Amino acid sequence: MRVIGIDLSGPRNHKDTVFTIFEQDGNQLKFVKWANNLSDQDILKEVFEQSQLDEVVIGIDAPLSYEDGGGDRKGDRELRKFIVDLGMRSGSIMPPTLNRMVYLTLRGIKLSREIENLNAGYPISLVEVHPGAIIGSRLSKQNIEYVLAYKQDRSARSYIRNWLAEQGLLQLPIEMEDESHSIDACAAALGAWHWKDPSYSAKWIFPACHPLHPYDYCC
Repeated sequence: MRVIGIDLSGPRNHKDTVFTIFEQDGNQLKFVKWANNLSDQDILKEVFEQSQLDEVVIGIDAPLSYEDGGGDRKGDRELRKFIVDLGMRSGSIMPPTLNRMVYLTLRGIKLSREIENLNAGYPISLVEVHPGAIIGSRLSKQNIEYVLAYKQDRSARSYIRNWLAEQGLLQLPIEMEDESHSIDACAAALGAWHWKDPSYSAKWIFPACHPLHPYDYCC
């Protein structure tokens, strides 16, 4: 199985989009490659190429649906409660139709549907993920400060990169510590892997509700 984590940015901000690829090897994910500054076409090309090799599971850090009428989806409210109980800040969960989120939501919805329409060689599964919650829900309580700091603090990103190796994500380049989007893309892959692999389980999951919310939402 190939596992892909995508930290998506808005459609005019390709430089902050990071794409990571791993290959499952038993109870580990072997790092294959990563890239940033990606257009939608670049992402579709990468996903298509991976789907010719093996089954693909993709975790996307972006809203893949929105609430009719605006505001939070039910899953957003439930995830916000979950992360606050972990000691995380509620503000990292924002409504998909919030002004600063709406273009990211547009890109997430568009890209996910285009991935579904690829002429894939093997099956492709998609899940919406929240990287911060993926990390925070697996850290010990005494280390929760690292997930609160990694967006701004390189030493926190260094800790999390090493911690990801302990979770089974092998051979992560040290350059991934340079900025948080790369850490988020790796965490997205970790969440998608645990969601898909029956040997593991998501720490929190809000099931898909067709037709308006067609993808599971997990951490």
